[in-house]
Amino acid sequence: MSLIQQHLFDTHRARQHGEPPPPEPGAGLLCLPGALRERRRFRAVLAGRPASGRLSGFLGRLGLLARRTP
Repeated sequence: MSLIQQHLFDTHRARQHGEPPPPEPGAGLLCLPGALRERRRFRAVLAGRPASGRLSGFLGRLGLLARRTP
């Protein structure tokens, strides 16, 4: 049974029992990269490093953003 068939089966069963339908397959996968990025930034702050993303890294390379020195 494929993933889609299982989802349709679960949706049908939930509808028969008056329960809310299950989430669609892969619904949580889009937020995974963002969650990993936030975790990496949080760990950097805990370690005492600046939590820089792509934009601040780009501005730092251009010399437009002052870098912190320890």
